[in-house]
Amino acid sequence: MEEIQERLLGNSKKGRLEKIGKSISFICIAIIVCVVASILYFVTSKGLSTFFVDDVSFWNFLTSSVWSPGNVGEDGQPLVGALPMITGSFLVTLLSAVLATPFAIGAAIFMTEISPSTGKRVLQPVVELLVGIPSVVYGFIGLTVIVPFVRSIFGGTGFGILSSTFVLFVMILPTVTSMAVDALNSVPRHYREASLAMGATRWQTIYKVVLRSAMPGLLTAVVFGMARAFGEALAVQMVIGNAALMPGSLVTPASTLTSILTMSMGNTVMGTLENNVLWSLALILMVMALFFNILTRWIGKKGAMK
Repeated sequence: MEEIQERLLGNSKKGRLEKIGKSISFICIAIIVCVVASILYFVTSKGLSTFFVDDVSFWNFLTSSVWSPGNVGEDGQPLVGALPMITGSFLVTLLSAVLATPFAIGAAIFMTEISPSTGKRVLQPVVELLVGIPSVVYGFIGLTVIVPFVRSIFGGTGFGILSSTFVLFVMILPTVTSMAVDALNSVPRHYREASLAMGATRWQTIYKVVLRSAMPGLLTAVVFGMARAFGEALAVQMVIGNAALMPGSLVTPASTLTSILTMSMGNTVMGTLENNVLWSLALILMVMALFFNILTRWIGKKGAMK
């Protein structure tokens, strides 16, 4: 009888603890949802106020190449063209991703297929080290090494899209490499064994079996790297030149959405046009972050369907 009572008391305590745990988890999830919703609402409302409060043309904002929020054009519209910053952000993102992808996939193949033990022992610490370096250090190295190198080789001031591409290439390389390694490791071992048993060489197995099977994961790695590059601020700001002009070439000073935001946000007054257009740039960044997130989910679903 006593044992039955002890069991009943124990079960009741476990039930109460389980209810408390569920309540705490629900409260934490609710707080996270509220914080995310508040951020989305705040950035969206501030970003859209440029068009609904200050009567700025949305089309001119996206297509005009003149950025001077304190001045007005001949048509009476403020000179708040975001096209130079949007172009600069996409250029440095795409170029850095194109440059980093072959190196990242090559390193991942070496670590998983060619020399797994040596590759992990040599490259894994390097990748982890690159992840842990702060952005300001990358920017300072770019300012003291990459900018003079670009200036001496390609001419110009050294500041521009090309210098930013080199800096972002190093910054996103560990992200793409780590995710590419996970994607290659997720390929079942019997795929490789079946290919080798049918007479394929190791390189044929890597190219025609492993890489094709891991393609959704590799594409996800590239998209994550692009998302990291698109949102990087400090390192890019130090080497791009921060000129709100359409990039004439890869070696002329330019700007990105993040560089203009970090430079100008502290010099504006909340509620003014100069401040609202910066929130509009932040809204573009948030929309692009959501786009990259949706794209990775779509790639994952396509890979799961296969």
